[in-house]
Amino acid sequence: MKRLLIALLLSLAVIPLQTVGAKAVNLTARIDISQQTMVVTHRGQVKYRWKVSTGRRGYYTPTGTYSPKWLSRHHRSRKYNNAPMPYAIFFRGGYAVHGTDDLKRLGRPASHGCVRLDPKHAATLFSLVQREGFQNTRIIITQ
Repeated sequence: MKRLLIALLLSLAVIPLQTVGAKAVNLTARIDISQQTMVVTHRGQVKYRWKVSTGRRGYYTPTGTYSPKWLSRHHRSRKYNNAPMPYAIFFRGGYAVHGTDDLKRLGRPASHGCVRLDPKHAATLFSLVQREGFQNTRIIITQ
């Protein structure tokens, strides 16, 4: 009886350890600054490859791994002359992934630090983040 009780307690103790880290990251947006690209992986499959614009000379796009902090569908920049930032996904302070109307510059550094996308692509990513949730989304930015 004592052995059975010990075995039961040990098996129950293992369950929380296995489930603590088990929350799946269902959505990953991987931005490569050197290539000026974003690869979106959804539920383990690469779904999209898009051109982006990150921080131009004199501006900084932060590298690292982030979860979204807040969303704003029709955001306008208070810092940069009310510039439109449609489908903004804020991940660190004032830094966001968002749409741009400056499509000709996608594929090369052109922003004040945010990650710019074609507005159609930004809308797609925005919708996926809403569906999957902040806790299941990662934004990974590398040099």
